[in-house]
This record gives sequence, structure tokens and C-alpha cells, in this order.
Amino acid sequence: MVAAASTPSVLTDPSRQLRLLIDSVRDHALYLLDPDGIVCSWNPGAERIKGYRSEEVIGTHFGRFYLPADRDAGEPQHLLRLAAESGHHAAEGWRVRRDGSPFRASVVIESVLENGELVGFVKITRDITEQWQAQRLLRDAQRALRQTQQFETVGQLSRGLAHEFNNLLTTIVNALDLLSARMGDDERANALLTTAQAASDRGALLTRQLLAFSTGQTLIRETLDINARIRDWLPALQATCPAGVTLETALAAGLPAILSDTVQLQTALTNLVGNAADATVGDGRVLIATALEHRMDPDADTSRQRTYVTLSVCDEGHGMAPDIAERATEPFFTTKDIGKGSGLGLSQVFGFTTQSGGFVDVSTTPGVGTTVSLLLPATEDPAHDR
Repeated sequence: MVAAASTPSVLTDPSRQLRLLIDSVRDHALYLLDPDGIVCSWNPGAERIKGYRSEEVIGTHFGRFYLPADRDAGEPQHLLRLAAESGHHAAEGWRVRRDGSPFRASVVIESVLENGELVGFVKITRDITEQWQAQRLLRDAQRALRQTQQFETVGQLSRGLAHEFNNLLTTIVNALDLLSARMGDDERANALLTTAQAASDRGALLTRQLLAFSTGQTLIRETLDINARIRDWLPALQATCPAGVTLETALAAGLPAILSDTVQLQTALTNLVGNAADATVGDGRVLIATALEHRMDPDADTSRQRTYVTLSVCDEGHGMAPDIAERATEPFFTTKDIGKGSGLGLSQVFGFTTQSGGFVDVSTTPGVGTTVSLLLPATEDPAHDR
């Protein structure tokens, strides 16, 4: 009966009410600051979110909860000035827990006035890391969906154009072949014919790139020793590099075979070597490397690892900025001057690799260089499965 009689007095005592209210809030950090930003109180929610006990915090500056860069830039003092000027300030940003781990925080600062004079601030902090991450994932998913829809639309258009263009090229190539058989010794005419044939070959390459990007081509798969193929192609690949650029190899021994289209693989490698050589400043080297890797398929629903033969092309050039790297595989996107690139090179590489059951990794650092790796599934061999 005594306890029951004391309950109303607890709930009617304003100071006890305030203390019960503050101590009962555990999903928000609620604490007072003096006008200089010194912590004057600390509730259980603040201890749970930030990890500090009250005796560790009270009497210290609240700037300790900010990232070092923000603290050095004067962000804590700036927020207090804004709150003092307007009476209220809300913000969102990164804060640091006692163990040094960052978290995303939603922050409200209210100025406390007494007789019109600023006596301190009430600070309310909420951990919104999970919501922030969920929003980022949703935004990334929406962007990926838009890109997929864009690629599908452009792919359908490219596939139709490629087939029509291929029909026209067939007629042109056949006519040029007939003309070459009747040309005779006219040097000027033969030079023009050679130029026309080179242009038709370039058109045929563009057609294959369009089909590879749109996955509209039919791959002619055969069992390949990738190292042997690279050695066979090396002279032609070196010929595509400008003077001063050296082509080197680092081919891992004992690799399992892959099942792939020889022509499309050569085209993909030629595209990568050409891009790498273009990115190399002055005299330099381009490295072609192979390796065996056990990786998870990024598009698979399971965590089972598969065996991949990796074909990498590395340059020591200027690298790509993040915004350029993000767009590198878009069809028709190129940083080269007009007439020096179709923007379909990496699109062909990605389209061919994806259609072959593999995937592509791009690693680039501005000022250091770029590595593009094709991960192609190894032929079924239990000895190489994990």
C-alpha cells in the first residue's frame, strides 16, 4: 500500500518526471551542452548508441563524437552557431562510437534560453545507419534496373542494326573480292581497293562488337588452351601497339581448358590491348596475364565457388576517374576523340564474357593504371572445383 501511495507523488514531481522521461528513452541520445559545447548530462540512450559511460563524457567537449576530419574543420562549433542563431538546427552525418566505429546519425540541436540569454543546448542524436544503408541499396537497385532497361533497349536496336549492316557488308565484300580478281596492275586502283577492303573489315569488326554487346551473336564454342592462343596472337597484338609500348606476358602454367569462341576471345583481347596501349603514356608496357581463380559467381544465388581461368590486361597509364570507370562499359561511351573509337570495345568484352558464362573485373586507380580481367569458366573438372 505504501508503494502504491508513493506512485502518484513520483509522477507529479516535475523533476522526477523529467528524469524518468529522459532515462526511459533508449533509442535516442539525449544530453545537455553548455554554450561552449561541454557535455553536462548523459542518458542511457546516449550510452547505448555512442558506447560511453556518463563519467567518461560529462565535462568533455561533444566534438569527440565527430570524425577527425569534421572536427578539424570546425563542424561541431559551426552547428552550435547555427542552432544559436535560429534556435533549432537539424543535420545528418557520420559520427564515431567509443570503439572508433562510424555510424550514420540524425542530429537535432535546440538552443536553451533563460530570460532571453543562451545557457546551453539540448542535443538529440539517433542512429540511422540501417535506414541509410537500406536507402543506398534501394537507390543502387533502382539505378541498376534503369541501366538494365536502357541496355536492353539499346541492345535490341543494336542487334537489328548489326544484322542489317552485316547484310550490306556481305554485298560490299563480295563485290570487292570480284573486283580484286579483275584489277590487274593499276597501282592506284589497287591502293583504293585495299583501303576499301580495310574499311569493310573494320565494318565487320563493328558488327561483331554490336552483336557481342547485344548478346545477339551465336558463339561457336570450342575447347581452348588460353595460353597457347595468347602465344599465337602475340605478334599481331604487338603490332596493334604504338612504337615504344612493349607487350609482356605472365602466363600461369597448368591452367585447365576453357570452352569459348576463338574469334570473339581474340577480338576481346585485341580491344583490351588496344585500350591499354592507348592509355600508356610514352614508352611503357602492357601486361597480359593468366591465372586460375576460385571465385563466387556474382550473379548466382548460392555462395558456391566456381573455377575460373582469368585473362587480365594491365597498363601503367593514367587510370580512370570513378565517374569514367562507372560508365566504361556503356555502349558508345568513349573518352577518345571523334573518329578514334566507337565506344563499343569494352561493351563487346562484357557482352562476350557474360554470354560465355563469366564476368569481368575492372580495377583502376587514377595515375597508377588499369587492369581489366576476364573470368571465364574452366571446363568441368572435379579436380578444379571447391
